[in-house]
Amino acid sequence: MVRVRIAPSPTGIPHIGNTRTALFNYLFAKHHKGAFLLRIEDTDRSRLVPESEDAIREILKWLGLDWDEEYKQSQRLDIYKKHAEELLAKGLAYKEKDAIRFKMPEVGETSWDDLIGEKHISFKNESQEDFVIIKSDGFPTYNFANVVDDHLMEISHVIRGEEFISSTPKHIRLYKSFGWGHPFFAHLPIVLGPDKTKLSKRHGAKSVLDYRDEGYLKEAILNYMVLLGWRFAGAVNDGEGAPHVFPEREIMSLDFMINFFDLKDVNTASPIFDIKKLEWMNGVYIRKSQISNLRSQILDRNKKLKNADSLLLDKLIHLAQTRMKTLNDFTILTSHFFEEPKIILNQKEKMIAEQLIKYLSTIEQWSNETILEAMKYLMSRENISMSVIYKILTGKDRGLPLPQSLEILGKEKVLERLRKAERD
Repeated sequence: MVRVRIAPSPTGIPHIGNTRTALFNYLFAKHHKGAFLLRIEDTDRSRLVPESEDAIREILKWLGLDWDEEYKQSQRLDIYKKHAEELLAKGLAYKEKDAIRFKMPEVGETSWDDLIGEKHISFKNESQEDFVIIKSDGFPTYNFANVVDDHLMEISHVIRGEEFISSTPKHIRLYKSFGWGHPFFAHLPIVLGPDKTKLSKRHGAKSVLDYRDEGYLKEAILNYMVLLGWRFAGAVNDGEGAPHVFPEREIMSLDFMINFFDLKDVNTASPIFDIKKLEWMNGVYIRKSQISNLRSQILDRNKKLKNADSLLLDKLIHLAQTRMKTLNDFTILTSHFFEEPKIILNQKEKMIAEQLIKYLSTIEQWSNETILEAMKYLMSRENISMSVIYKILTGKDRGLPLPQSLEILGKEKVLERLRKAERD
């Protein structure tokens, strides 16, 4: 049975590159109807960040990456102590300054066949130094606890970043020292920033929770993360005949990813994180979303709208959908509906406002078509652009389609604002 784990260290809140590794583990487990484990590796006591453990769980829960089992290394100290003592008894480890070190062999090679790119990786043992497995504080090191736990938890595949390749010879030697077989290893290429250096905060390497708060949908984040190193290339049968072949498919649901995810399709080249691509994809998902789904999420992030008329909100969301890159854009685009805009007009603009009052007040059937017709006549007569009228009515240069916005705002409210702007 396939059993994989994500093993974050709560020394900081994981950024999107780390969460991508969790997603790949989850997809692999669910594709093979296996188990996805969460293991909190909290043995580095000096670097613990109190809120990060809760954030790790919140990220996975919000994305819908539910885990089947959970473990915490600080609650398993007796297990590591017992296994360290076994190595001491075998003469494969030794004590030094209250710590326990593992003896690496001095000759030969340690190698494995990695599942990413199906490449054979080998290290000369003479290049590896003895390493600490139990620290002087009694806590195990990552290298030791990692191996003991993966064996006892029956992990079948270790899917992690390629930065762990250099540690893998140590892990394999530990497996051999206990007489255990080791799991399959799959080392994912690390995510790079636009300058092709390791993804960091300066590139936008934020937590998924940060992106959530900025108005990104979880569906878009999941979809974008899977493309950071994996590409679907295959045939999909739509039930209407021969399978359709998609050389490259970008928009896909979580269920689609689960159905078709395969480690052999993971690229060996490091993917580039592109915030513009994520913004584009988020816009795609906003446009695909149901109005009711968007409404609930917009209300969750903007408590000022909790008493707003739901019919009005739905009309505005429908109007804003095509212009939103994030959910937070809704507040910016529609602010003039929920609070009086601060509009300061020059003399010419006041004259235009007066003309708008004249033309708009004569409209009997208030609709975006009749409003647009009146605006076009005024723009032609006064030789002005729509942006001028936009500023007079909203205080902004652009935003939602103006005729449709004014139709929703209502004739009485529009004329009231124009008269006020004309007087100020």
